[in-house]
Amino acid sequence: MTDVVALVRQYGKDARAASRVLAAATSAQKNQALLKMADLLEAQQAEVLNANAQDTAAAEANGLDAAMVDRLRISAKSIAQMAEGVRQVAALADPVGEMDDFKLLDNGLQLGKMRAPLGVVGMIYESRPNVTIDAAALCLKSGNACLLRGGSESFHSNQAIAKVIYQALSETGLPEACVRLFETTDRAAVGAMLALSEFIDVVIPRGGKGLVKRITEEARMPVIKHLDGVCHVFINRDADVDMAVNIAMNAKTSRYGTCNTMETLLVHQDIAATVLPRLQAAYAEKEVELRGCERTLAVLNGIVAATEEDWFTEYLAPVLSIRIVDGLDMAIAHINHYGSHHTDSIVTNDYADIQRFLREVDSASVMVNASTRFADGFEYGLGAEIGISTDKIHVRGPVGLEGLTNQKWIVLGSGQVRG
Repeated sequence: MTDVVALVRQYGKDARAASRVLAAATSAQKNQALLKMADLLEAQQAEVLNANAQDTAAAEANGLDAAMVDRLRISAKSIAQMAEGVRQVAALADPVGEMDDFKLLDNGLQLGKMRAPLGVVGMIYESRPNVTIDAAALCLKSGNACLLRGGSESFHSNQAIAKVIYQALSETGLPEACVRLFETTDRAAVGAMLALSEFIDVVIPRGGKGLVKRITEEARMPVIKHLDGVCHVFINRDADVDMAVNIAMNAKTSRYGTCNTMETLLVHQDIAATVLPRLQAAYAEKEVELRGCERTLAVLNGIVAATEEDWFTEYLAPVLSIRIVDGLDMAIAHINHYGSHHTDSIVTNDYADIQRFLREVDSASVMVNASTRFADGFEYGLGAEIGISTDKIHVRGPVGLEGLTNQKWIVLGSGQVRG
């Protein structure tokens, strides 16, 4: 364990030094590295896919659940999307050095704010190999060094992607220590990272509840996180039925293992008898298990009764809870009580209800007439996301470039002194 702790500390020290280099790097330098990264990822696609096949086979042999394997698996299409995400990050405006909110004080001082990198970002994540390159790209563009600790189930995939990143940094003149993926699966590395507040400025977990809970409790530095993705769609009384069915189907069945997947469907009592039978038939074709409240059981035959626990549950599976509600007040109360403050959507044409839903639903993303599946950094035009935050301080929702910076005060004077 001593060797692992020493390794983590050395990586942290190297990352701090690299962060100083990155803070001074120009946008052109960072973009050059990002574009090289995207090109090399596509050029070395075979190596990455072979590594991922090795991880996927091991995961299936070890009995990992289907949702975990789904998050682990990548394809040629996935690699193309990763490369495109990196190129989108390169194309985005560089937030570092942006100055705004200037005002002239009575004493002649000009007061404003400037965006600056956070410094060193620690990422601890499970399964998803795309996190490796997404985190590297976003941290690099925002001027942050990053230390990455992926899960053992994606070890070979992560190492193959990291090789691409190191090569891109080396070929474009930036220190390889700007991005460092740990080459160990020793869990002691996680504890050592969480204690390294001297070098790591913020840590971001991405994974299951156990991982996020541990990091939240043990980290000695700020944590950007979300714990659950208990997302809702509320079909209001005046909703267009075809639109409602399409949204509810997409929100649940486009992918089951993502945090922006709908887990509970709320339906206004006045439209339930019309929309729910159509949805039951459509969900049956996708083999989605339905669990309903007492009123839902009276409308739909052959479904399971929902328990109190179901309303709190992120299934990450073809299972959906359904509740018929009296109206908007009950829908909002349900979401704010049982939800995880991640993403919630209303399907309606009522302007007043839209405004109330947007104001009163306490979630990081609140949507109108759209699938919850859009709550994603790529879809939001962030190029990629380093995670999603359901916290209320610093950053909320998908975390992109701006979320990886903070602001410092800028004071421009002409010789003023304080009396």
